[in-house]
Amino acid sequence: MIKVENLSKIYKNNNEEIYALKDINLQIKKGEIFGIIGLSGAGKSTLIRCLNRLEEPSNGKIFIDGSEITNIDNTSLRETRKEIGMIFQHFNLLSSKNVYKNIAFPLELKGLSKEEIDKRVNTLLKYVELEDKKLAYPSQLSGGQKQRVAIARSLANNPKILLSDEGTSALDPKTTKSILDLLDKIRKEFGLTIVLITHQMEVIKDICDRVAIIEDGRIIELSTVEEIFTNPKTKTATEFISNLKLNTEEEIDYERKPGSKILRLSFLGENSKKPIVSKMVKYFDIDVNILSGNINELMSTSIGNLILEISGKSEEIEKAIDWLKDEDIKLEVI
Repeated sequence: MIKVENLSKIYKNNNEEIYALKDINLQIKKGEIFGIIGLSGAGKSTLIRCLNRLEEPSNGKIFIDGSEITNIDNTSLRETRKEIGMIFQHFNLLSSKNVYKNIAFPLELKGLSKEEIDKRVNTLLKYVELEDKKLAYPSQLSGGQKQRVAIARSLANNPKILLSDEGTSALDPKTTKSILDLLDKIRKEFGLTIVLITHQMEVIKDICDRVAIIEDGRIIELSTVEEIFTNPKTKTATEFISNLKLNTEEEIDYERKPGSKILRLSFLGENSKKPIVSKMVKYFDIDVNILSGNINELMSTSIGNLILEISGKSEEIEKAIDWLKDEDIKLEVI
């Protein structure tokens, strides 16, 4: 659906070239929710704005549905943009227009009849559950309601792609969850491809299929969310994931028993719900102290994390560790 080849964006400052993006390569599949995460200034917003040429790339190519959009004229670009909806962190609603008029705006620009506009707007209002706010103005809405209006407006032209630039960053956790649920519903029912920019790993965890981690204008890691969580390969990925976990080993103020070992265990899928610890205590002559633990629910699976202290005879500890490996438990002695 979306293919990016060797994309760079360069800004000039006093004859100095500053790379906002450098040699970006990625492919996003049809119907996928693809996350792009990075710290402020990493280049993620520049990247998403290049995808519909709100920012003009300095080098590289972007393909939408097999067609290159980096070499088309303004008329063709306007037609392409009709297939790409976009939502923003601060909603970008027209304050002088009510909810109905905000959603109708792109349809009016398209030149549809009043009857066609009315039918489409009312359908979208029902879909985002804002029928009772039809005549309200943005100033009368909550943050979540404003974003629902923005989403309805972005869907007005039946796009193939939806771009979200920090679309939940201004919302509280409960409202964020409701917006993410709505985006997932849109993906499933309309088959949209969604590209989601965020600095919140919680958002990636809850809704994305794959994720690219961007730093200093470069993609430093790209994989499934499941793989990133179970096997992060960069310091940045590890730090993002650590922010979701309670009581990591760095936070544990604990005096280890002589001869014991402290293990970090990761459980994937059904393993996260098995009584691994109780079985291990039954099978081996060891004592186990659980120092911390949590389970993260991803879109497609569950990932559990435990930090344990195992004490006993060294040979029994080694047997227990070997057994854990045989049970497909990823572990690290820390």
